Amino acid sequence: MKDWFDALDSRERQFVSIGAIVGLFALAYGLGWAPLDKKHTELKTDVAKWEYSLAQLRPIRASIADGGRASSTPRANNQQSLIIIVDQTLRSRGLDRYRKRSQPTTSNGIRIEFENVAFDELVVWLGDLSEQYAMHVQSGSLSVGAQVSPGRINASLTLERAL
Repeated sequence: MKDWFDALDSRERQFVSIGAIVGLFALAYGLGWAPLDKKHTELKTDVAKWEYSLAQLRPIRASIADGGRASSTPRANNQQSLIIIVDQTLRSRGLDRYRKRSQPTTSNGIRIEFENVAFDELVVWLGDLSEQYAMHVQSGSLSVGAQVSPGRINASLTLERAL
């Protein structure tokens, strides 16, 4: 190999030397740096997901710390109209834009249809209704939304207030 290199013209030697250096850098990048950078990016994403999960769990931890006393008693204004309760709570959670339709079924029941709503947010909202207004899901159906997005569903729920 050395004889071959020495037999080259000076311009050819310079070209082969530069090519070898560029090749070594490309090899070092492809086998060393790129995998490390990919793993670093994955770890940053994982950390962000864990931080989000912890932020979602903090209110639950606070509820457990006070013994769950505050969340076990429904609000005193339990005599409000179901439509008003549903409208106010949906607006407070930012879910009103996903509501397709709502209609009373009985004096203590209401049927609500959602389109492309986030499942997690819907469950938190249902928990709020249960804790604050003693309203529970009597029946419901869930389906994957037309816009296939992770965690998004279409839902039809019948809620009833406990007397």
